[in-house]
Amino acid sequence: MRRNSVRTDRLLVIGAGPIGLAMADALKQRGVAFDHVDASDGIGGLWRHGVYQGVHIVSSKKSTGYTDYPMPAHYPDFPSSAQMLRYLENFAHDRNLSDGLELRRRVVRAQPLSDESWRVTFDDGEERTYKGVVVCNGHHWDKREIEYPGRFTGTLMHSAEYKESKQLAGQRVLVVGGGNSGCDIACESARVGAACDWSLRSGYWFLPKTVFGVPLTDVPIWNLPVWLQRLILHTAVRIFIGDYRRYGLQKPGHKLFARHPAFGTDVLNYLRQGRIKARPDIARFAGTKVHFVDGSVGEYDVVVAATGFRNSIPFLPKSLVPIENDVAHVYGGAFPANVKNLYIVGWAQARNGFGTIISPASKLYADMIALQDEMELPIGFILKWRGFKIPETQLLDPGATRRTIWVARRILPLLKRRSRLLAEKGLREPFDPARYPFEDEDGGLARATQA
Repeated sequence: MRRNSVRTDRLLVIGAGPIGLAMADALKQRGVAFDHVDASDGIGGLWRHGVYQGVHIVSSKKSTGYTDYPMPAHYPDFPSSAQMLRYLENFAHDRNLSDGLELRRRVVRAQPLSDESWRVTFDDGEERTYKGVVVCNGHHWDKREIEYPGRFTGTLMHSAEYKESKQLAGQRVLVVGGGNSGCDIACESARVGAACDWSLRSGYWFLPKTVFGVPLTDVPIWNLPVWLQRLILHTAVRIFIGDYRRYGLQKPGHKLFARHPAFGTDVLNYLRQGRIKARPDIARFAGTKVHFVDGSVGEYDVVVAATGFRNSIPFLPKSLVPIENDVAHVYGGAFPANVKNLYIVGWAQARNGFGTIISPASKLYADMIALQDEMELPIGFILKWRGFKIPETQLLDPGATRRTIWVARRILPLLKRRSRLLAEKGLREPFDPARYPFEDEDGGLARATQA
């Protein structure tokens, strides 16, 4: 028998990674009632099961840790995945977040009802009705697979499936993609593999992890205007790295920060040593051979696709919160304009560590969520009318974001007044959940349910 319960006195927080824990802590401090679930068998999100052995964070402990809960002093500048997980577990324990967390609880559907409460369905068939939903499901799990003509008959894996170096030992490895995971796996292949080639579709920005003995993410440049950040980092690249073409790589064809840069120079050292060979984009697969766009051919045992992840919220109707180019259509960082009591937190990525942004942002969001109970209109609707725009990129400029949070906190009391004025004008039609159907597995449409 399907279990049903009504919990409209509280929210549901989905996800217990770094962002979900920060939101749970902020809501608890604000006195907002909530349930908290995660599909995994423990807290930590990506840091529990989603990383490979031996990985270290690329932003420093100072910029990655919560500002009101710093990482231990004995941690190195760039902690390991095991240290990160232990840090998050300690945070959850010390903030009393663990006891109320329901683990192995996968949400398969969250649908708005006509009164803008939310019916949530779990993978065991249980249904609960909540006042609202706070989505913190992360963005490093929906794999972006490679698609090229032909078929590779060796071992083809996504970087998410790479866990330890023995998967590469003695193998001829081709790594595809130039992000931080691609750099790490290429370096590991150079150490333990028979050979390593590295295919990049275009040029990337590679930044040193440290400058003058200090982690780059701790250098006091991140509150400066973006053009000045770029100028300083261009200079650092010229001093500490030089022209990427000297390593056999392509020159970046985009501005710094238009895409996420890679931190670290180990991979560049392996290129200069000849232990990694740079390759251009793939043209096609042919058995164990790979043909590249410059006409060259290589033969491999393993291809690792370090091609990143898509932003995805599979348990929501797609049209409710569209995601284009990994940018969620929300205002103020978390608030859809078309429905109340839905909050999308953590879909964006900070350029230099999540801690210095999510710590103040989670507290601001908790205050805004509490304020939503006093307003007729969705917060996102009000922000849209005040001229807020949908972000253009998934990457957050840390300084600009912190300044926005500072300003938002000071104008927060105006939201309630603006909501009343807009509601009096009748600018918003009654919410109709039938406008936001789910797609069934067979591609058909399943309508959302009325309350």
